Amino acid sequence: MPSVTDLALTLWRRKRDSSTLVIGLTGGVACGKSTLATALAGELAVLPGRPQVERIGTDGFLLSNATLSQRGVLERKGFPETYDRPALNGALRQARLGPTLIPGYSHSLYDVDPGLARTIARPDVLIVEGLGLDRQVPLDALVYLDADQADQKVWYVARFLEFWELGRQDSHSFYARFREMERDAVAALAAMVWGQVNLPNLTAHIEPVRAEADVVVRKAADHRLLAIVDNADARA
Repeated sequence: MPSVTDLALTLWRRKRDSSTLVIGLTGGVACGKSTLATALAGELAVLPGRPQVERIGTDGFLLSNATLSQRGVLERKGFPETYDRPALNGALRQARLGPTLIPGYSHSLYDVDPGLARTIARPDVLIVEGLGLDRQVPLDALVYLDADQADQKVWYVARFLEFWELGRQDSHSFYARFREMERDAVAALAAMVWGQVNLPNLTAHIEPVRAEADVVVRKAADHRLLAIVDNADARA
């Protein structure tokens, strides 16, 4: 079976000089991008020479809820128009040159959180994971994390329920508004959000990126890696 080590080696081969290798990792909502990015960073950091690796998310480049509400697109959060693409592209270019301020996002607050912003130095490898990534973003390699839509729905509902459980104890959480609902009702709400928001975004904007990705990583329902396809080899 393929491993994260295999993926790390596949991507490391793309580093040609001393400049920062910028890797984008995208895929559907709740498909495990953050988990894979963390594991990938760990594997890259122990390669010969011990390269410095940083991991950031595109969520910090979402427009604030206030801005999204003003524009009437809060219900479409995660769609291309809800990201500050110039800021994302500018940060990735700056990261190759020197210290760069990266905005942060709180899933609990469901909004950009200035308190989570941080500055990164110029790393050897920068992994940026999340939605909003495609060939218009200045990346050296684009990885697509692929899984069946049915599995992605299950994972999304499970994640929503996790946030709901936490929100029952945290009055500041976005999910606190659902604290009085029964678990089955919350699961039904999450499934509805998946069907009305995340699935249309997946089919219209996220899955098309798979064809232009440099590497496609295929996952099973239990999150095992099933295949790592290097499209550079496949296209040769």
